[in-house]
Amino acid sequence: MAKRALITGGAGLIGSHTVDLLVREGWQVRALDNLEPQTHRRGKPTWINENAEFIQGDLRDRDTITAALDKIDLVFHQAAYGGYMPEIAKFVHVNSLGTAQMLEVIREKKLPVQKVVVASSQAVYSEGAGDCPTHGLVFPSVRPIEQLRKSDWQAHCPVCGAITKSVPTPENAPVGGETVYGLTKVDQERLVLLWGKQVGIPTVALRYSCTYGPRQSIFNPYTGVIAIFCTRLLNGLPPVLYEDGEQTRDFSFVDDIARANLLAAETDKLDGLAVNIGSGHGIPIRQIAEQLSDILKIDIPPEINGEFRPGEMRHLTSDTRIARSAGYKPTVGLSDGIARYIGWIRTQSDIRDYFSEASENLKDKGIVHRVAR
Repeated sequence: MAKRALITGGAGLIGSHTVDLLVREGWQVRALDNLEPQTHRRGKPTWINENAEFIQGDLRDRDTITAALDKIDLVFHQAAYGGYMPEIAKFVHVNSLGTAQMLEVIREKKLPVQKVVVASSQAVYSEGAGDCPTHGLVFPSVRPIEQLRKSDWQAHCPVCGAITKSVPTPENAPVGGETVYGLTKVDQERLVLLWGKQVGIPTVALRYSCTYGPRQSIFNPYTGVIAIFCTRLLNGLPPVLYEDGEQTRDFSFVDDIARANLLAAETDKLDGLAVNIGSGHGIPIRQIAEQLSDILKIDIPPEINGEFRPGEMRHLTSDTRIARSAGYKPTVGLSDGIARYIGWIRTQSDIRDYFSEASENLKDKGIVHRVAR
């Protein structure tokens, strides 16, 4: 008998690609998604897999999640409110409360769920790991606003204050979440892992790096740097870089992330763990903007306005040794992945710039700051 999976957030970037992969692998798949208007401005997207059952509903509604869990063997919990949006209560309500309620339903109704794989994020880390010339591997503290106001963007050694060199961040690095989104992703992964130990059901939390690829929302100006830069360039506007643009991120193509989900479901080597999923390579954000400009053949230099977002990491590259030891191996390089994304975005109609208005909103809410003059 085919395994039966529920994918919450099944219309989203990672969720929909995971749906497709599981269908190809012969699973029976049910997708639950509330079609959040910030992400799905045109309603139900055309990419919903016709061979999967689709339920439009809100994870926070107890009856909805109870029905979605009916006769399910395995849950891929992808649903989350994400990005740098200014809401606080909604992040906590969707991500933290929604996850807790789902786990309660499984436990209280004694549902036959055999494993839960939860989507966590590199945003749970306080700052990426660093190499200090004197003290070796260190975990720099969150850069204070006072430091950033002076245009000092570097991550400093917490022992001696020296500038550190970015190195891959292992899973034992301090976590805490320095944004509301990051904080609620900590909630999600800890709730799931703790619950799994209590009830004796295997659970895995996958800390994804920056995920991109076809189907990444062209409407949401608060998340997805590659999508945001593309929509800006296609509207004749410069990509906006925070800090000096030299901060680095680890980028993963969505097909690789979907394969990581399947691996976590099928192996027991990752059970009970929070696991980094990434490429293992850090790329400067400025380089991403320039590469997109080159491929699109739109020669607009990125813009730097002396703005920064408190709580954002300077550098984050995932140490993926644990995932690789279980068989994970990314297969799509950055250049190929970006080309595939741009090939997809060129097929989309009425691509608008939503970032400009969102940027003013973030400044007004105190989420984006400016350096002291």
